[in-house]
Amino acid sequence: MSEKQRPAFGNRIGGRAIVPKPKQMGATIRRLAGYLKNSVWLLLLTLIAAIAGTVMQVFSPKILGKATTTIFEGLSGSAGIDFTRLTHILLIVGALYLGVFFTTFIQQRLMVVVSQKMTRDLRGALKAKMNRVPVSYFDKNSTGNLMSVASNDTDNIVTNLQQSLTALISNIILVVGILWIMFSISVPITLLACLMVPGSIIIMKFYTPRTKKYAGAYYKELGVLNGQIEETFQGIDIVKSFNNETASIHAFEKTNDEMIKAGWKMKFFGGTMMPCMLFFQNVVYVLVAVAAAASVVTGKIIIGDMQAFLQYAMQFSNPISTFSQVWNNLISIIVSAERVFEILDAEEVDRNKLSFPDSNGEPCKVKFQHLTFSYDDAPFMQDFNMSVQEGQMIAIVGHTGAGKTTLINLLERFYDVQGGGIYLDGADIRNFSHSELRSRLGMVLQDTWLFSGTIYDNIQYGNEKATEEQIFAVAKAAYADEFIQKLANGYDTVLGEDADNISQGQKQLITIARAFVSNPEILILDEATSNVDSRTELIIQRAMKRLLKGRTSFVVAHRLSTIYDADTILVMDRGDIAE
Repeated sequence: MSEKQRPAFGNRIGGRAIVPKPKQMGATIRRLAGYLKNSVWLLLLTLIAAIAGTVMQVFSPKILGKATTTIFEGLSGSAGIDFTRLTHILLIVGALYLGVFFTTFIQQRLMVVVSQKMTRDLRGALKAKMNRVPVSYFDKNSTGNLMSVASNDTDNIVTNLQQSLTALISNIILVVGILWIMFSISVPITLLACLMVPGSIIIMKFYTPRTKKYAGAYYKELGVLNGQIEETFQGIDIVKSFNNETASIHAFEKTNDEMIKAGWKMKFFGGTMMPCMLFFQNVVYVLVAVAAAASVVTGKIIIGDMQAFLQYAMQFSNPISTFSQVWNNLISIIVSAERVFEILDAEEVDRNKLSFPDSNGEPCKVKFQHLTFSYDDAPFMQDFNMSVQEGQMIAIVGHTGAGKTTLINLLERFYDVQGGGIYLDGADIRNFSHSELRSRLGMVLQDTWLFSGTIYDNIQYGNEKATEEQIFAVAKAAYADEFIQKLANGYDTVLGEDADNISQGQKQLITIARAFVSNPEILILDEATSNVDSRTELIIQRAMKRLLKGRTSFVVAHRLSTIYDADTILVMDRGDIAE
């Protein structure tokens, strides 16, 4: 962690989350559609199934109307009802309805595959992006919010997409087919039914911006809430130690209330749109029914066509109502997609080799030359100069905020310098790719990060190609083998979350073994013994001496015992060398 402090709960003003202005919907939709390019054939099959099912659905009322006409003519005539013809008509209608069922099933099955592939691609893109953004990005964005985007927003996108895409395709085809048949029955009454369209559009234009606004606020607050939960759970011991449970609950409740306010407004405006459209459509439907009945009385259309027309009018209103729900889902998709793309568009570190001049002067292992660096335009390091020879041990001391960790972060290229340069073997480190540079550096930090897995896997993390013999050898060199062998499962012991099933000193010895197996040219030790007792410190120091032998090293320390053997002690103050 650098001297620059990370914001606790994301970007907020006055206790409220900052909601970014909505971007262009068309651009977001086109970009999101790009993640469907690997599923083109599945989408094509979905489209074919949708067309087939919709065509069968469109013709069903027309054919069923013939059954009504057959019954009416049979009852009013002397020949009676033609049951053979009636049975034939009903069998055709039944086959059509069965076909609609199968095509709908196929559509849903294919869309499940498409949506899950999109989930995989979106989360894969986010995970890859997290490996490419600079460390400073995590200083400005809470982990909880990033996790919310990777889980909640991607889930929201694919869930709504799965429900909406087939409905959108089917309803567009359904509307076109219904209009065609309705016009073939009666043009004037069809034009009356078409009043549903402009009325529905007016209602949607009223509700859409409000729904989108509160959807953005809701998902932003959800990210903030996740950040609060993550920080509280990670630091639960500190929260309890300082009796801060009440304040933590109040902060949670405040954010939760803001999320609820945005959530119910989002649901209210999104949910009210459909009832308003249904009310307007029902009014138009009554007018259509009256006009159709009048046409039958005047002999302009037959009764079977009237029955089919009323069915079509109801089907015509259903796609419009469904489209309002699809539109509401689309807004939710766009809001989540904008949050995902905001991360994907974040500035990345340059992983290509750049063009910077080599170091001037006599060659040395590491050289800081006229180094200038600042956080947020506030000058911190100005004209910093230092040369380190091969095999030297440089101890870095100074009060908190003096620039010790900043110097290490610049050497690792977690941040890039604004002026001057850092040279490794005479070459500017910006001319190395990040992977090439960091393969030559090894770190042992104060915070002993170990992942959930076996001790063997945690040591091998430093070099995935390390053999079993090498793992055992570096564990012995780091004085970790003795305590590992005493564990019930030895090297196969699974470390729990935060590796709480072993001591702090044992964690540190494992991190030293991990550094050993990476075999770095330059070693960085950052307060590596500050969290252990004196006896464990002696063991760690012996392990570090073995690790430091023959290597150029930078040791950040508060304890003098750690830096007795240093070639140079660098006292830092305000980002510069004090003495």
